[in-house]
Amino acid sequence: MSTSSKHCCGYRAGCMAKQDLSSLRAGPSATPTGLQRPQGHTPLSLRARPLGEAGSSLHEPAGLGSPPVWPLYGYCYQDSNDIPDTLTTITELGSPLEMIQLLQTSWEDRFRICLSLVRLLHYLAHSPLGSVTLLDFRPRQFVIVDGELKVTDLDDASVEESSCTSNSDCFMEFPARNFTLPCSVEGRCQSMNEKRNLYNAYRYFFTYLLPHSAPSSLRPLLDKIVNATGELHWGIDETAAQLERVLNLYKSGEYLQNTTRVPKAEYRRVPEAFIPDENYRCWPSYHHKGCLLSVFDVNEAIEICDSYSQCKAFVLTNQTTWTGRQLVFFKMASNHIVPDPDKITYVKVTD
Repeated sequence: MSTSSKHCCGYRAGCMAKQDLSSLRAGPSATPTGLQRPQGHTPLSLRARPLGEAGSSLHEPAGLGSPPVWPLYGYCYQDSNDIPDTLTTITELGSPLEMIQLLQTSWEDRFRICLSLVRLLHYLAHSPLGSVTLLDFRPRQFVIVDGELKVTDLDDASVEESSCTSNSDCFMEFPARNFTLPCSVEGRCQSMNEKRNLYNAYRYFFTYLLPHSAPSSLRPLLDKIVNATGELHWGIDETAAQLERVLNLYKSGEYLQNTTRVPKAEYRRVPEAFIPDENYRCWPSYHHKGCLLSVFDVNEAIEICDSYSQCKAFVLTNQTTWTGRQLVFFKMASNHIVPDPDKITYVKVTD
């Protein structure tokens, strides 16, 4: 199919001509498929797909227009003869989901991925279209936008709940586990779309990302969440409520209240000071060449430093994570301290 550029668009805010698209292309640092709108606007991404593949799902994102769903800003039919029958979609710019890289990030960032996934599934369970199931749940179906997970493609989504005459018709088969759901009096398998999404979230995401390296006082609740989703004991509403509870405990510092916090050493406070070197590595860390972790308060930083034999000092920065927790550098010595108005250094004076 070939059309002129004047027949090009389905852009929601008005038709965008091809010359306007070219003016939005990203700078040299962007990925080949990325483009950038003018300053202050949402980053965009271009995806070229065969018309038959993309055309059938163009309006599904519009029907589900919601933050967890990768928004479709517009689309253009290719009017170049060298790429026939091609449709280019204009979407928000996101990073591919790489599970191996995620496993190397902090627990706080991995928890954010799981939380945004559950918020997405909660939305899909209560969407304007009805309960939506994602038939393809592999990581390639998702992108990360500003640290949160969004679904990219609804070609493999379905709003049809399976019909049934008995419970045996409501059979869900997975590689390691099978489930039979109740058949309702209306002749539909109860919550099958929702439960399929939940179990896939468990097997693709929760088992790998939720419990590992989590704060010890949160582990029992996280294990409970993982086990409940793995057995399908909870629906999406309860799962979402429990993950929001974890978030509140973590952000408020309440998860620290049941831990014994008696410092093993004394520390000297040095305001407006920084230790530029003396780094050691820890895992997980926000810095690949040093030990940079998030803390709720100074007492938690002291507790962490006491737990590392090589830690002899730490530096509070003015940077925070998405939960509002402060980032702290942990150091193996304090031989060279330099002035820095935005940081506070604590030096261990006794062991």
